[in-house]
Amino acid sequence: MSLSVSDVEKVQELFSECQVELREGKIIVTSPSDLMSSEIGVMFMVLLGSWVHQHDWGHILSARTGICLPNGDLLSPKVAFVSRERLKRVSRTYLFVAPDLVVEIKSIWDRIRVLEGKIALFLNQGVQVGLLIDPDKHTVRVYRSSSLSKDAEGEEVVSPVAILRDGDTLTIPELFPGWEMAITDLWPPVYE
Repeated sequence: MSLSVSDVEKVQELFSECQVELREGKIIVTSPSDLMSSEIGVMFMVLLGSWVHQHDWGHILSARTGICLPNGDLLSPKVAFVSRERLKRVSRTYLFVAPDLVVEIKSIWDRIRVLEGKIALFLNQGVQVGLLIDPDKHTVRVYRSSSLSKDAEGEEVVSPVAILRDGDTLTIPELFPGWEMAITDLWPPVYE
């Protein structure tokens, strides 16, 4: 039996403190983000969001935004960007177009391979660029739809086209020409 978006909504009512998604016909319930992952998500949204707003490029979406993909999945990346060409007006429903960019941030409980699988699913459904931020290793993995392939079982897999570290600068010229962000700007400050 395949589940639907209305099934997700019923489960979400029961587990309002958790993130509930529909992935390949299965309901996935995840814990809230840890403190560091949450702050990194806010910092990324501030750094990219102010640039996007200043240039009137589109919409920055936060972690609890439901995105209904063409295959019927309902997913919520930590951060997403949708260009103004793809989303003319924000409504009081889920997003029904694939974003241009999705960002996942590894929490203390996450596994990299699971997050890469989610990014592969997004890329397969029309997302152009995926980022995976790993606070433990101070890295940002960059994925593009061109990096999708199939494994031995026929499952979509994705390999990073770049792994950025402290001292590197993130650019996404196909979406944000002229925007750049130092990787070190993502990490929360330490106050002594």
